Amino acid sequence: MSDKSNPSVQEKLTHLSELVGWFQGASFTLEDALDKFKQAEALAEEIENDLTKLKNDIKVVKKRFDSETP
Repeated sequence: MSDKSNPSVQEKLTHLSELVGWFQGASFTLEDALDKFKQAEALAEEIENDLTKLKNDIKVVKKRFDSETP
């Protein structure tokens, strides 16, 4: 598992799922909804950026592999 200063994509997805679940839970309050929404939105953007970086890394590795394969 990764350290807390740099959570993995899976950990971020789990946290996002928890935030989304909060909106459907019994502890939902309008007073907290905006803050939770902003947290979820920022986390979703982080996840999207992480996935884009991973996709680009995979493309680089694939390109190297393809160029080394006869």
